[in-house]
Amino acid sequence: MSFRKIDVDAYDEDVLQESELYSPDPRNHAQVLSETKQKQAAVRNSLNKGDILGALNVALDSPPYGHNVEEAKNLTLQTVVSVLNITKATDIPTVLKSLSQDEQDTLMKYIYKGMGMPGWGDVSGSVLLGWHEKLTEVAGTGCIVRVMTDRRAV
Repeated sequence: MSFRKIDVDAYDEDVLQESELYSPDPRNHAQVLSETKQKQAAVRNSLNKGDILGALNVALDSPPYGHNVEEAKNLTLQTVVSVLNITKATDIPTVLKSLSQDEQDTLMKYIYKGMGMPGWGDVSGSVLLGWHEKLTEVAGTGCIVRVMTDRRAV
C-alpha cells in the first residue's frame, strides 16, 4: 500500500471537519425549496411593479446554504441574475448603496457563482462584470475578502 493512498486525517483526532466551520442551515431540503419558489414568485411580482430594490432584497434574503439544496441554490441564482439583467446601468449604484453589508456580500457571492458558470441560463458576463465593478466601488475590497473567506457557499 502506497503512503499516498492513506487518508492520514482519518487517524488524527483533532482534524477540522467542514461541518465544524459554519453552522448548517436548520431547514430541511423540502422547506428550503418551497421557500425559494415563494421568493421567486415574490421577486417576479416586485419586478412587474418596477421595484428593483425590493426584488433584490427578497432574492438575497436567507439564501440556501449547505449540502442537498443544489436545486434551491440554482433557482436562487436564476432569480438574482434575472434581477441583475433587468436593472438599468444607471440605477445600479443607488440600488447597491441601499443594500446592507450582508446583502452586498451575498450579492457578491452570486456574482462570482454566475461568473463561474459561463453559458448557463441567462447569465451575461458583461452584466455580471458591470455589477461587480459597481459593487466593489460601493462596498470596497472588504466585500471581496469576506466572500472569499466565507465557507457558506451559495
